[in-house]
Amino acid sequence: MTSIFPHLSLADPINDKVALLVQNYGDAFHSFSLVVLKYLLVPLESGLRIMPPWLLLILAGLLAWHATRKLSLAALFVLLLYAIGAFGLWDKLMQTLALMLVATVLSIVLGIPLGILCSQNRWVRRGLLPVLDVMQTLPSVVYLIPVLMLFGLGKVPAIFATVIYSLPPLIRLTDLGIRQVDGDVVEAARSFGTTRWQMLIGVQMPLARPSIMAGINQTTMMSLSMVVIASMIGSRGLGEDVLAGIQTLDVGKGMQAGIAIVILAIVIDRISQGYGQERRARMALSANRRARVQARQSARSAGLGEPEAAGDAASRHV
Repeated sequence: MTSIFPHLSLADPINDKVALLVQNYGDAFHSFSLVVLKYLLVPLESGLRIMPPWLLLILAGLLAWHATRKLSLAALFVLLLYAIGAFGLWDKLMQTLALMLVATVLSIVLGIPLGILCSQNRWVRRGLLPVLDVMQTLPSVVYLIPVLMLFGLGKVPAIFATVIYSLPPLIRLTDLGIRQVDGDVVEAARSFGTTRWQMLIGVQMPLARPSIMAGINQTTMMSLSMVVIASMIGSRGLGEDVLAGIQTLDVGKGMQAGIAIVILAIVIDRISQGYGQERRARMALSANRRARVQARQSARSAGLGEPEAAGDAASRHV
């Protein structure tokens, strides 16, 4: 049967271009991969794995308390992380955490400047927004194909695939936060003769901080969500156990590693959300909490004082 569709294929041209790119710049990609591996990922992962678990748990608890100002929540996070160690997954947790931190830092280094550039130049924003739409629309597995062709198997391509996947929210929210700064505040700053750089650093960036922190939070969560997918191209960590559980139908092993990923996601999400709040809001929340505690203590003191006073009165009456 004759088809009404002409034969059209993009596979061969794309393969030819990728092969040419690898042939011409393969050594440069390999050198860049070694730099990231040698100076970022390996030192961080080695440091986390050498550090005693009890010290990491204490640091995580202090960080959670400083972010949320809730001692009970910090203690809960420490217990949850301790449970991951009890599962026998502490080393894999450190591998996952190192990969996620490197990917998040690279995303921040790229995302915030691009977001600032979008907020300052409408032509850059118009050109970049369709690219961000495509990046957020493509399935996450698709990101593995180009990095696998350029960098091969291993942790470095997993990092770059994670960066590509998690970068768009940070760019969008940084751009949005700066553009939504109150116009009256901007005009007042201009009336004092501030330069564009002073305006950006001293006025717009501090006021856009909640939006930027929300973008960092989303980038961190999306980096963590790539853990399992990145394990398909040689990334180690908790995602490796999930993938092995799927391949061998070991439901318990996969579920255990999945629970560990969920715990890590909850801890990081609440800490980043805590730091994303306005400093004044956090101080007000802490002050209100202290006021409620003092009110309860005063009420208890008053309640204890009344029976004592009644007993003294009765003894005097006798």
